[in-house]
Amino acid sequence: MTVPLPAVTPPFLRETQMGQLEVTGARDPERYRVFSAALLRDLDALERLLGRAELFDTGPLHIGAEQEMFLVDAEGRPKPVAPEVLAELSDPRLVPELARFNLEANLSPRVLGSTCLSEMEREGEELVALADRHARHHGARVLLIGILPTIERGDLDRRFLSPNPRYAELDEALMQLRGGSLRCHVKGIDEVDARFDSLMPEAANTSFQFHLQTRTAEFVPTYNSAQLAIAPVLAASTNSPLWLGKRLWHETRIAVFQHTADGISRGQVARGHMARVDFGTRWLEHSILELFREDVARFRVLLARAVEEDPFAALARGEAPALAALRLHNGTVWRWNRPCYGVVDGKAHLRVEMRALPSGPTVIDEIASSALFLGLVLALRPDERSFTRRLDFSAARENFVAAARHGLGAELQWIDGQRRNAADLLLQELLPLARAGLASAGIEAGDIERLLDIVAERARTRRTGSAWLLSAHAALAEERTSGEKMATLVQTSLARAATKEPVHTWAPLVAGEAAPWFHGYRTLGQFMTRDLFTVRSHDLVDLAAGMMQWRKIRHVPVEDDEGRLVGLVTERAFLRHAMEALRTQRTTAVQVAEIMTKELITASPETPTLEAIELMRRHRIGCLPVVENGVLVGIATEKDFLPVAAHALRERLEIAGA
Repeated sequence: MTVPLPAVTPPFLRETQMGQLEVTGARDPERYRVFSAALLRDLDALERLLGRAELFDTGPLHIGAEQEMFLVDAEGRPKPVAPEVLAELSDPRLVPELARFNLEANLSPRVLGSTCLSEMEREGEELVALADRHARHHGARVLLIGILPTIERGDLDRRFLSPNPRYAELDEALMQLRGGSLRCHVKGIDEVDARFDSLMPEAANTSFQFHLQTRTAEFVPTYNSAQLAIAPVLAASTNSPLWLGKRLWHETRIAVFQHTADGISRGQVARGHMARVDFGTRWLEHSILELFREDVARFRVLLARAVEEDPFAALARGEAPALAALRLHNGTVWRWNRPCYGVVDGKAHLRVEMRALPSGPTVIDEIASSALFLGLVLALRPDERSFTRRLDFSAARENFVAAARHGLGAELQWIDGQRRNAADLLLQELLPLARAGLASAGIEAGDIERLLDIVAERARTRRTGSAWLLSAHAALAEERTSGEKMATLVQTSLARAATKEPVHTWAPLVAGEAAPWFHGYRTLGQFMTRDLFTVRSHDLVDLAAGMMQWRKIRHVPVEDDEGRLVGLVTERAFLRHAMEALRTQRTTAVQVAEIMTKELITASPETPTLEAIELMRRHRIGCLPVVENGVLVGIATEKDFLPVAAHALRERLEIAGA
């Protein structure tokens, strides 16, 4: 179905796209100075522009959105074919994203009011279906999810970066600020502590970014209302509980994105410096200029471009300046509610970009969450002076983190000073408030009820995308490998999403829906043993022997204090030692270093299973330590390969019997 476009469709989303401007890194000192001067000039010009009401758009206000999505293969793994898919498409609304397995769709801006939300929903479904249709030509499917469960460390490699020069420049600039590597440490039910040499972990996240245009005089109350509303909206919308096979936050995107793109030094971290990806530090008081000035003061220029415009000359001519330097810098600071400036048809405008919502589980889920956000902002805005006095900003920030961690189970501090469960707060107070806010904007009554009823049912059933995924994960048998579980979650999510029904209606996962066994044994990282018992080289051999006896294992890795593999104690080596001790009647203590094997054959988590089996066969070894970036992360023994053989044999017998 072709979605009719509104009469006025300013392309204000286009200017946020990473590939729209020809940019370079700002590492050259002269380029940095020239661009910084242009940036400061733009700030001064904006201050003057804010006093020129006639240069701002006074027509109908608009909303818009950006839809990010994953491309996955038949096994539910990321499929890096975005450039090929886009080469087939002639629709300018579909554009590249950071990774070769991501796409982005720009939904057409629509006049705020009437059926704008249902029109956005129909266009979103059209664009997702269009992308999916072309993705199938390349062996891929489109999935809307905050973090893809099947993402592995090897997928977050620079070789999968989109072929757009700006992404490469941004990657190089951020990694230079981070000293060449970044650390992502996230604790939830499980824990991930990993290092990366690029910003590719950001590509593990996809979002639905909602834009709300606002009048200049209303920007401060609109922005502060968005800061207050974002926590309960996020709590009701989480869809990212799994990363690298681990159960973390209900909206793990928040933690991963902040770790990936913060771009601040260790000293700034120690001083509590605001990150490039952040919620903010205080309520806004006077104008949008406060936010832009803070971002220029806090964050180094990452990207630069030639700026020919003299913004003061444009103002003297009675024109709204483009402020290209300011907009480019703003695109490298990722506040969860980001201030935006643009110019359309010669008129300036301001808007708030809400970046915290995850992609999916379905388009209607995203639009329902956006309706909640929009309604709350519009309803809270008239009371903004009151709530910013009554609620400390630190409470709003704490609410945001709690919502990301716990979803609808979060405890939020609200304006009345009480701590309330997020689901109860939504049902008892915020949903009626959002209904009133949407009605005040002239939104169709049927759309208000239909969309907010979806949020209400999520709150009543406590079933968000994250809750469904975690429940499905728990339903899978413990003997299944992590790879099998993650593949099953992706494939069942694809099947449920194909119905276009909201997530609170999705049936629970049942055992018969599990993905084919081989999806969980493609690489060592999917089934290797991670819960290791290790020793140091100076430990006593008796400790290693005890571990073998207590844990019924035949191999004990030896690591140093940094977790680097330095040797291996095998059952055979211990027996040789025991025999030698008996023969020589040695009574002195023996250290592990004296008997450990130092010449080791190792693999990585991305090593294909067949290659690992051949490696062990060729070298006649029964154990394969798994190392990543020099650090021991797992071990694969003959015992770990037995399920592979059992599954394969069972399948072969079933085929023969058939």
